[in-house]
Amino acid sequence: MKIKTVFSCQSCGYQSPKWLGRCPDCNSWNTFVEEDYAAPALKMKERSALYKDEPVLLKDVEAKDEDRLKTNILELDRVLGGGIVNGSVVLIGGDPGVGKSTIALQVSSEVTKCGTVVLYVSGEESVAQTKLRAKRLGQIDSDNFYIVNQTDLSFITEYIKKLNPDVVIIDSIQVIFDPAISSSAGSVSQVRECAGILTQLAKTTGTSIFILGHVTKEGTLAGPRVLEHIVDTVLYFEGDRFSIYRILRAVKNRFGPTNEIGVFEMTSSGLTQVKNPSEIFLSERPKDVSGSVVTSILEGSRPLLVEIQSLVSKSSFGYARRRSQGFDFNRLALLVAVLEKRVGLHLEAEDIFVNVAGAVKIEDPTADLAVATAVASAFREQLVMPETVVIGEIGLAGEIRSVSQVLLRINEAEKLGFKHCVLPKNSCKNLKINNKNIELIPVSTLKEALDIILSEDITYGAKRT
Repeated sequence: MKIKTVFSCQSCGYQSPKWLGRCPDCNSWNTFVEEDYAAPALKMKERSALYKDEPVLLKDVEAKDEDRLKTNILELDRVLGGGIVNGSVVLIGGDPGVGKSTIALQVSSEVTKCGTVVLYVSGEESVAQTKLRAKRLGQIDSDNFYIVNQTDLSFITEYIKKLNPDVVIIDSIQVIFDPAISSSAGSVSQVRECAGILTQLAKTTGTSIFILGHVTKEGTLAGPRVLEHIVDTVLYFEGDRFSIYRILRAVKNRFGPTNEIGVFEMTSSGLTQVKNPSEIFLSERPKDVSGSVVTSILEGSRPLLVEIQSLVSKSSFGYARRRSQGFDFNRLALLVAVLEKRVGLHLEAEDIFVNVAGAVKIEDPTADLAVATAVASAFREQLVMPETVVIGEIGLAGEIRSVSQVLLRINEAEKLGFKHCVLPKNSCKNLKINNKNIELIPVSTLKEALDIILSEDITYGAKRT
């Protein structure tokens, strides 16, 4: 077999016959690493064994519901779409230390209680170290829970064929290597080929496989980024490793909805489920302080109430700074421009900082009105109308555009005791609310909304316009 040398981008997997300073595919700098590449040469018998299915008519295919294995961790089952599908491959990515191995051990402990056989492949820790961590987490010993410390993929496949487990956990894919590939473990070639072999094994044996992978702060490490198109489900852990709350988000799911999230709290005994995330995110909200606004966002099918915080101060440099945490920076710049042009706020010489409390990352555009209100409240140093939830998307003309699933958002706000809800005027059409404990305040423009939401009570200093 002829072996040649190629240069692979460690960010996206792009290959080049020569070294390049910048990847033409993902535009990353200094990510090319030299690797030995052997072109695959399958024999005819091997090809026929892999591709033995014949084409059939779609109308003749019998449709049936996928069998799912419940993990008894409700937040994880929600994200997976109802449980683990037999023969599926699930990728769990996240920063080192965020809780991937912890939740893998908890899933193993839960599913073995109902007789499910689990094989835990620990490539980074010895069997004794994993046992100590499981003991610290309070995991229950089971006769169906197997563990092995192995990084050679050929041995791992033999273990799977011998034990025939229902669930296999690979911790982690960066340390697993295929001896047929000459490149080192963790390279793009190794990660891609190992994941491909494991996926093929899962489909042929019906074994569900969890693959754990690390992602750096920039998300450039070869691993989860080059595996997303191979696996069936991609879950990402979000949250600072020094924070107690973790958010498990589904960004791809062939067997369920995407953009679902599960909220967990990291404790000394492992990850515990947060049954009411909205209450947790608002538990430390300050009162009688300008720049604090509550909004209702939708993550999959779950409404969440989160706090938007803003701080506006005079710039001491030659240019005004704009910083956002948990909210898109470009979207913040757009909202600041709308506040300047359509409302008349002079923000060109102001440093503006926006933060979403609880380490939540917002992608829902319905938080626009809340962010703009928080910035205006901090700039004018005016308090927001108490017990008020703000919902709405802002257009470039300063109009408040309608939002989806408005009834779910209103009900979530009412459950937590909010008395007022500012929302787009068009979203109030044909809206039937049985509960009269919350007042709906429809608005059509940003200027109208700010006149209603911001009270005349000055918190600090003099009012600025």
